[in-house]
Amino acid sequence: MLHLDPLSAAEISQTSTIIRASSKSEVKFNSITLLEPPKAEYVAFRDAGGPRPTRRSLSIVIPRGTQQVVEVTVNLVSQKVESWREIKDVMPILTLEDLDVVEKISRVDPQVIKACNELGITDMSKVFFDGWAIGVDERWGFERRLQQALAYYRTSPLDNQYAHPLDFTVIADTEREEILSVDIRTVNGERTPVSMKEHNYLPEFAETNQYKFDVLKPISITQPQGVSFKMSGREIHWANLKMHIGFNYREGLVLSDIRMRDPYDSSNKDRKIFNRLSVVEMFVPYGSPKSPHHKKHAFDIGEYGSGFMANSLKLGCDCKGVIQYLDAVLNTSTGAPLLIENAICIHEEDNGLLYKHTDFRDGRVISARDRKLVISQILTAANYEYAFYHTFTLDGTYKLEVKLTGMLNTYCLHESEESAPFGTEIADRLDAQNHQHIFSLRVDPEIDGSNNSVIQSDAVPADIPAEQNPYGNGFMAKKTTFKTAKDGAASYCHETSRTWDIVNPNIVSAVSKKPVGYKIVNSQCPALLAKPDSVIAKRGSFAQKSLWVLPYRDYELFPAGDYVCQSTGDHHPENLTISDWVARDEPIENTDIVCYVQFGLTHFPRTEDFPIMPAEPVSVMLRASNFFEKNPALWVPPSELDEDSSSTNANSGIGRDRVQGKSTLGSKL
Repeated sequence: MLHLDPLSAAEISQTSTIIRASSKSEVKFNSITLLEPPKAEYVAFRDAGGPRPTRRSLSIVIPRGTQQVVEVTVNLVSQKVESWREIKDVMPILTLEDLDVVEKISRVDPQVIKACNELGITDMSKVFFDGWAIGVDERWGFERRLQQALAYYRTSPLDNQYAHPLDFTVIADTEREEILSVDIRTVNGERTPVSMKEHNYLPEFAETNQYKFDVLKPISITQPQGVSFKMSGREIHWANLKMHIGFNYREGLVLSDIRMRDPYDSSNKDRKIFNRLSVVEMFVPYGSPKSPHHKKHAFDIGEYGSGFMANSLKLGCDCKGVIQYLDAVLNTSTGAPLLIENAICIHEEDNGLLYKHTDFRDGRVISARDRKLVISQILTAANYEYAFYHTFTLDGTYKLEVKLTGMLNTYCLHESEESAPFGTEIADRLDAQNHQHIFSLRVDPEIDGSNNSVIQSDAVPADIPAEQNPYGNGFMAKKTTFKTAKDGAASYCHETSRTWDIVNPNIVSAVSKKPVGYKIVNSQCPALLAKPDSVIAKRGSFAQKSLWVLPYRDYELFPAGDYVCQSTGDHHPENLTISDWVARDEPIENTDIVCYVQFGLTHFPRTEDFPIMPAEPVSVMLRASNFFEKNPALWVPPSELDEDSSSTNANSGIGRDRVQGKSTLGSKL
């Protein structure tokens, strides 16, 4: 699986050395990552013993002091530059190093200092600036690599800055390290004073938080015999499941070659399920039309990179139990390798009931516990944290759950203003604006082979003659096979409990007489609320549908474009988006396809979300649908036969005795 492994530290250094030797000027390394081999080349090697794919890196570099963007492909075998391609009118990801620039230059800029002095702030070391990509600003084009910054104040080094937002934003040129504008928002011609009331949550403020240490008893998670999975390099084997675990600066976690062994298939072969799974975009449009909020619509993956923002996870805090960690190696702007320790967490969890039945005639109970394999990463995007949990259960289900936590983005309220209707006053004179979080999961299916189709399924009343449905109770699944890419642009329908089946039409289940498949179950998919003709909707056009189905093409990955920063959503021949791909309206039936599944939430902030937000989960699921001939988890021993399934009764006053497979209540009841 070496051909899918992320670049090593040595390969990153090797790449940067080769590029510097080939460049006529000094370059800044925006990103250095593995260039995965073309799919056909990789499949020929994997399935037919073809030539081993050549290992290549892809780098995005910026010649120092310019706004020019260059894509460089390096052959790591021949150690030569294979391609050097300049791209015009695009801007690459803002790295954490880039985002640090605006805070550094803002604190010493005379315009910024003046704006702070007018609010009574004279100590600039207490002013902090969250760098953001710029959503909409017509004053500059691609001659400037822009970012905006939201300003906050801290009364002490550990104070919560989001309790003290300032009434101005800063626009900066990242490469020239220059402040271009300080945009002050006035209300009725007046500045908005800084709220100095503190709202803290750190343990250093324990008296304020009133921690209760005697309420909750410890929970210990133990696996005395160790974990049930095995790692072979970056490939994991668990139960009947196998897959490769990758990582890159933009998508973060990438799962590839996902396959499962059917325990009842006498051939004992691995069956292919998905070629590749990853989260390729995360769109956070804010819903207040008041300045500066109209410029706040973050593409956290396309503008900052899920990998670049990854946390170094801590045992017992971010992951609990018996943990396997994987590190990530990225790059700095100088081309040096950058290690993120424990970027990926792998562990098992109990997942409740797998199956159960009680025979009411004889009281015999049969039940088994489910388990899930969890592969996770957590990232920090300025104020928000996003925890991504890719989970697999024993019945072959895949679920992506995202937990949103961290801090609300706040803004100061003038005494004459109200938050409503575009936000909530979550503390005195603090406004948290309405916003959405829309994630895009890219699914490259391989259901028993590369030729797949998508069938839309709607639950509808039976449309048949009355004599065939005399009591009117009949209902059925209306099936619609998508033929072309425009057909495959679909929205969720609550009234019909809409789902979508990814099927292999060439292989039919011997039992159900239906094609083998996996079902997309996605009811948490809010509609994009920005008006369709707005620049926000154009830039995030992928969020206008719950599902897109397209023919597979190598290196068409990112639905908002390869270069999202400062994009307009208009057609760009070298920065195509999902709108461009769909416009080709190519066939998507019984061919190699890829699906983009959008899910998320619309967030109307609550006072309970402040000063730190309780984790709010959203998820999407893909479940086997006629893929197996029967429940693939029946190999799991029932709990009564499982030596490790013992539990302790918390209530000593209630006794439960097993009598010939029955569970009887004790006499004290």
